Amino acid sequence: MRAYLDNAATTPMAPEVIDVMTDVMKNNFGNPSSQHSFGRESKAIIEHARRTVAQLIHAEAKEIIFTSGGTEADNMAISGAVNDLGVTRIISSPIEHHAVGHSIESHKKISYNHVKLSATGQVDLNHLESLLQQGEKTLVSLMHANNEIGTLLDLKAVSILCRKYGALFHSDTVQTMGHYPINVKDIDIDFITCAAHKFHGPKGIGFLYVNKNLKITPVIHGGSQERGLRGGTENLIGIVGLAKALEIANQDIAGHQNYVQGLKSYMIDELKKRIPGVEFHGEIDPAKSLYTVLNVKFPDFENKSMLLFLLDLDGVACSGGSACTSGASTGSHVLRGINADNNRPNVRFSFSRYTTKAEIDYALEKVEKVVLGQLVKS
Repeated sequence: MRAYLDNAATTPMAPEVIDVMTDVMKNNFGNPSSQHSFGRESKAIIEHARRTVAQLIHAEAKEIIFTSGGTEADNMAISGAVNDLGVTRIISSPIEHHAVGHSIESHKKISYNHVKLSATGQVDLNHLESLLQQGEKTLVSLMHANNEIGTLLDLKAVSILCRKYGALFHSDTVQTMGHYPINVKDIDIDFITCAAHKFHGPKGIGFLYVNKNLKITPVIHGGSQERGLRGGTENLIGIVGLAKALEIANQDIAGHQNYVQGLKSYMIDELKKRIPGVEFHGEIDPAKSLYTVLNVKFPDFENKSMLLFLLDLDGVACSGGSACTSGASTGSHVLRGINADNNRPNVRFSFSRYTTKAEIDYALEKVEKVVLGQLVKS
């Protein structure tokens, strides 16, 4: 048996998504920019998908720009705010995904403030307000849920502060799109981002929502695709897969939440029983934590660098943090950002609606074997 518990990195594609993508691959190969019937058919499929996505987040179709994924969407939002909307300062946090943090750092001429965080990664809203009171043209960029520790942000509360002080608001919603209902009218937000492979869609496709009242220029030049905002022939197959995956995800969000949270809570309880001294990074309160992510802090032992390798040998797929930085040797910037103990071994387990209790039980058995075995050696 094997246990796949790295769904924050990517999820398996839903069979229904594979079916609709395969159908388009077989029957709709026309370039969407071509004027003949083959091209028009492909273009119509894209626009139907755009309307589907827009309706699911309560946006207008013209507010959806299809991208290659969340990283491009985050970069596009930040570049648009700085280059086109007059932003001279960005307020963010030290635990943002590198798609946001590195993008911000690439804009050398703007000022950059970090909002204070609690030990579990919660944003200090009082500090955020004090920063916003300084009056500079500002973009606030804060993720909806952290991809390593799972701590959730109150989007509505941040939006209210941004509107009060005339700031723009961008949120990286890559980990929460398809997992929570998102209503851009209710939140009143300027930019949100999406990557389809986080909710059982294909890799290499995502979207950026841009509030219709904002006008930005493209980051990728070359053609008039995506209303002139992203040059390049559209990823027709990926767009169809994204729309179908998001449609399926939104059919029973509450049911998925209850099921997956049950698995997470079960794993928390069992780890506490089995591993002396085990703790958790970030929030584990279901009201404050992303139900698909659990970051476990194990007791220290001599061969802790081997932990993920040993679990992998036993068929347990998990990670030490973001998949985008798993090859780095500098440790987690997220854990540093909340002043956590980076010396103790930590593992991110992440779940999906396809995760089974049998996988959790198998993983628990192997974790217990590896960790307790290492503790005995130490």
